[in-house]
Amino acid sequence: MFEELEKYKALDFYARQIVEGFLTGMHRSPFHGFSVEFAEHRQYTPGESTRTIDWKLYGRTDKLFVKQFEEETNLRCQLVIDHSSSMLFPIEGHGHPNSPNKLTFACYAAAVLSELFVRQRDAFGLSLISHDIDLTTPCRSSRTHQQYLLQLLEKELRSPLPTADNAPKRTTHIAPALHQLAEELHRRSLVVIFSDALVSPDHHDPLIDAMRHLRHCQHEVIFFHTLHHDHELHFDYPNRPTEFIDLETGLRLKINPAEVADKYRQKITQQTTDIKQHAIQYRIDYQPIDIAQGFDQIILPYLLKPSHHN
Repeated sequence: MFEELEKYKALDFYARQIVEGFLTGMHRSPFHGFSVEFAEHRQYTPGESTRTIDWKLYGRTDKLFVKQFEEETNLRCQLVIDHSSSMLFPIEGHGHPNSPNKLTFACYAAAVLSELFVRQRDAFGLSLISHDIDLTTPCRSSRTHQQYLLQLLEKELRSPLPTADNAPKRTTHIAPALHQLAEELHRRSLVVIFSDALVSPDHHDPLIDAMRHLRHCQHEVIFFHTLHHDHELHFDYPNRPTEFIDLETGLRLKINPAEVADKYRQKITQQTTDIKQHAIQYRIDYQPIDIAQGFDQIILPYLLKPSHHN
């Protein structure tokens, strides 16, 4: 129990320290002017302020009703983490923020962003997705809600790692989950997605369509393409027989990396370029992330750029 508490405190402390270093001013909401939205009418109670009485409705019904509004907030952000098994690469970096694997990077980055949002009274929620929505929370802006999300993130980081013999093994076919989120999230939300997008060729177009669906539903989208650049983009491995294990299927393949490096780089470059081009086409903020370079130096400066909210 003490060890778990220390882990939670470490995640919380880390997030606060990063934000302390970068938070120099309030960001501008991309939805300024839409933050307080009409929710419903309720009957007027004698003695209360008449400021919010709907007089047009009174003219039609001869009854006094007041307008109720949703809680004022600068922004609603859903932090979406692809926690498919490929995000556990490299396995040895799991749970270590100074040399993280992709999932650890995403969890710590989400913790940092939650600290930023709670300080600015922005509402935020969390979704963990693979081929389905495995977990999702509503958007709230309180410190209590943030602590709840940090506990969920810590639980994710403590989940058992897949081996050749035991799973869970989750695939990166995240398109159906994104389609569902597009319809269920509050309109005009900011959707921040962390994913390696390592999908099979037949799942590539559905992923693009899902992000297009998010934009169609008036959501702003930031896609953090989360990869280990040396290993996954440049295929930088020693020139000797090496065994590769597919974390999503358990398939093992022993090859000499030098023999397939050129073809691999061609394929992965084609995929990442295609995703980036479609992102530009659909006005999605595409941000390639190298987990080896440190998320504290990449994510927050990008989100705080004034041009991001224009």
